[in-house]
Amino acid sequence: MDRNLVIIPTYNEAENIGPLLQTIMDLPVAFEVLIVDDNSPDGTADIVRQFQPTFPGRIHLIQRPGKLGLGTAYITGFKFALRHKYDYIYEMDADFSHNPQDLIRLYEACRAGGADLAIGSRYVTGVNVINWPMSRVILSYFASRYVRFVTGLPVHDATAGFKCYARRVLESINLDRVRFIGYAFQIEMKYITWKKGFTIKEIPVIFTDRSNGTSKMSKGIIWEAIFGVIKLKIRSILKPF
Repeated sequence: MDRNLVIIPTYNEAENIGPLLQTIMDLPVAFEVLIVDDNSPDGTADIVRQFQPTFPGRIHLIQRPGKLGLGTAYITGFKFALRHKYDYIYEMDADFSHNPQDLIRLYEACRAGGADLAIGSRYVTGVNVINWPMSRVILSYFASRYVRFVTGLPVHDATAGFKCYARRVLESINLDRVRFIGYAFQIEMKYITWKKGFTIKEIPVIFTDRSNGTSKMSKGIIWEAIFGVIKLKIRSILKPF
């Protein structure tokens, strides 16, 4: 039986994490979840601990000392997944912007559909975003177009954070060399995966902006993504992955 691990970074997600864990635990595929919490002052980690006895062995928690960045949270989760020999490893937000039901579609795309990396894509069939202001939709959409233009990465949603990796992909990547910590991290991981020759498939999903909690987007994250793409392209030329 395949072992599936959903990695969810959290910071102040007390309003969302309980319902999200329950929803994932109720899915027909036996997903396990790893919460990587950056010492949320709102008690997010305490809520996770309350769920653990109800679902023994299926909910895991790593609590870090403070806010260390999205990318480093996922790298921590990837290393945990590789140590424990999971077959498929997922990235997912904590705020229900990603529909937990779509985890099954990502799983099937990798297990039966031949994908090494399955991406829950907002833009592969148009623009499937709900409750975002038009300015943010335009920024996100054209950011992906910009990534394709600069790098050649054949992905419509380059900044997507809803993904499933087959273990062999993460085993092939030197995770300690992954540089970026914000949304540029999402671009970097897709780019490395593509450059290594793995098969990438985009699965259309509907992205719904959070209704509880606050967004972690900042200008610094946006600028990291803009300039990070150029650095990524140059680095790949000077030292292939």
